Amino acid sequence: MAKLQNDDGLVFRVALAVPLYRLFDYLPPESFDSASVKPGVRLEVPFRNSKKIAFLVECVRHSDIDTAKLKRVERILDDKPLLSPKDLALLHWASRYYHHPLGEVFSAAFPVALRQGKAAIIQTEKRYALTEAGRALDSALLKRSPKQQSVLEKFQAQPGSWSETELSAWDGTWRAPVKQLIGKSLVQQVAAEFGKNRTEPVVKNSALQCNPAQQAAIDTVSASLGQFGVFLLEGVTGSGKTEVYMQIIRTVLERGQQVLVLLPEITLTPQLEQRFRQRFTVSIAISHSKLTDRQRAAAWLNMQCGDGAILLGTRSALFTPLKNPGLIILDEEHDASFKQQDGFRFSARDVAVVRGKLLNIPVVLGSATPALETLHNVDKQRYRWLHLPDRAGNASAPRLQLLDIRNKKMQEGLSEALLAEMRLTLAKNEQVLLFLNRRGFAPTLICHGCGWVARCGRCDANLVIHYDEGKLRCHHCAQEQRLLKRCPACKTGELTPLGLGTERVEKVLAALFPDKTIVRLDRDSTQRKGALEDYLQQINEGKVDIILGTQMLAKGHHFANVTLVALLDVDSGLFSIDFHAPEKLAQMIVQVSGRAGREEKPGRVIMQTRQPEHPLLTTLIAEGYNRFAQSALAERKQASLPPFSYQALLRVQALDVAAPPLFLQAVLELAEAHCQSHTQILGPVAAPMARRAGLYRYQLLFQSSRRPELHALLDVLMPQIETLKQAKKVRWSLDVDPVDLY
Repeated sequence: MAKLQNDDGLVFRVALAVPLYRLFDYLPPESFDSASVKPGVRLEVPFRNSKKIAFLVECVRHSDIDTAKLKRVERILDDKPLLSPKDLALLHWASRYYHHPLGEVFSAAFPVALRQGKAAIIQTEKRYALTEAGRALDSALLKRSPKQQSVLEKFQAQPGSWSETELSAWDGTWRAPVKQLIGKSLVQQVAAEFGKNRTEPVVKNSALQCNPAQQAAIDTVSASLGQFGVFLLEGVTGSGKTEVYMQIIRTVLERGQQVLVLLPEITLTPQLEQRFRQRFTVSIAISHSKLTDRQRAAAWLNMQCGDGAILLGTRSALFTPLKNPGLIILDEEHDASFKQQDGFRFSARDVAVVRGKLLNIPVVLGSATPALETLHNVDKQRYRWLHLPDRAGNASAPRLQLLDIRNKKMQEGLSEALLAEMRLTLAKNEQVLLFLNRRGFAPTLICHGCGWVARCGRCDANLVIHYDEGKLRCHHCAQEQRLLKRCPACKTGELTPLGLGTERVEKVLAALFPDKTIVRLDRDSTQRKGALEDYLQQINEGKVDIILGTQMLAKGHHFANVTLVALLDVDSGLFSIDFHAPEKLAQMIVQVSGRAGREEKPGRVIMQTRQPEHPLLTTLIAEGYNRFAQSALAERKQASLPPFSYQALLRVQALDVAAPPLFLQAVLELAEAHCQSHTQILGPVAAPMARRAGLYRYQLLFQSSRRPELHALLDVLMPQIETLKQAKKVRWSLDVDPVDLY
């Protein structure tokens, strides 16, 4: 072992997960293997009065600090780097682009267990497959052991190996019969390693027949494997994007390469996982925040060492190392959930494109309603456009109509015309989906006598009524109190709920349709583990008549028997101070509408509105999302807004109302000294919600027509901000390419 002593003058430069824009120098341990210590290994180091996990960035022969004052690394945790040079290059790029401390960017790339210094050892999952004898045996010979017969038939019907997780998902009592079949030499335990001496096919069953547009998309991406390119797969809802993904993935797997598939929300993972497990024989890893630290670490390490073939994950899975990467897919690429909203504020979509370039592999962005930035990149021919204009199979596009509810009699947000359509649909044994993007019973409690309104004491927001729980709750800071019976201001007035929430609509539906089964899907009703999966299964089995829900219903779900979709309140999204709002509203309308008529039965979409002449709504209905997007891009170009300019938002908050504006004024003075002609600085101003969770909030917006000029300013500014004396009294953060201005 090549030993190095401290007299060699070597210094370890490390990144630590602390909010400081600098690296830290340490002396190496007394003795270590110089050949294995490379950037990307984890170290345990003393830091202030504790020990921290650090990430080695480089080994240098000098330090700006007297080496006599340097502390020594206590332990080297890894025999070899856990990240490849290209993984490290991505993290360095992300730190520079988002102007975020490198140590926190490194930390975000590792699962919690590895951040805590736990050993990088994979708890491998056992996999099972038939032996030659098992493949040849007539299952009828096991009819006296029905459990063994059932398992054997399952293995024979879908060749390939099965993991413990896959078998448990199929039947929780699989272990005993599998053990007995192993004893009879009909089943064997097999290695999980992917791509090494693999003889079994990567798919269990045949692909679906594709239409010409789907096949063209599959052929185009498959032909580009092994080289970088970004493809926008734009397909109307129900056009079969998932089938396109799976057929491209098959080709990647047959090349012995790995695939990373990112989804915007956890709720979409189970159904896509199920479809992938039905199709592919390979090891599929899952990574999202509902899993345990151990499960996420196992998924990360399986992909890192090459045992895992497909990784399905949400935003944070983007940085998972891949031993042999072949393809990156982002489904629902337009979704704002792909942008991290606290800490290291990265865009998974934009970083995925950079990662694809570094790895020299294709990136597929899928959506029925692409982000305006993505469409702009298609216009500039940076991305290739693949279009799926028709629904797959025999399904046709739903018919959209506006329902003018001005001066109409309403029952808790439901018009008589809508109720009549619901009755007609239910009479045909078809399902109805109602969308209202507001959970709780009602968004406001008001006194009918004096006008008092229940407000949150810590936020500039009203308290939301949660009737079943008997509580008033703030949806911004989660503070809650019991539901009041009497007005605290006038003591006499009648307290009345104002506005609609899903809980309130559910109660009126139960009264209007007492013989129908109603399911409410929102964050409150799906908190219990497995609740969402149970509800989705009931819907798909036809045990539910009316589905009522919020944003979690808007995308990805395939409800075969839903033929009527109603949006109860589209007007609330039409008026906003944020220029992103029209785009988000249009995407939401199209995505929710896409749940109607997914199979042979035609679908209808009714949008209740008091603004039937609004150009956004009329354009969407008459000419579709693409025409709306062209119009919105033209408006943004005229106003010099992204993607025709580049923004960074400096947010600040403090308990003291005077501290944020004083801090931002000091930042403004620093910035103006370095600001160039194409960059504007707007503010400081109070945030749209000026007080949240007891903190006063302000912001400063940097906007430039030239991206390099904006980043040059931020490069100079960020280290200087740390030194401001006003910075000690506030909490601040920088958001590059913000997706909202709140």
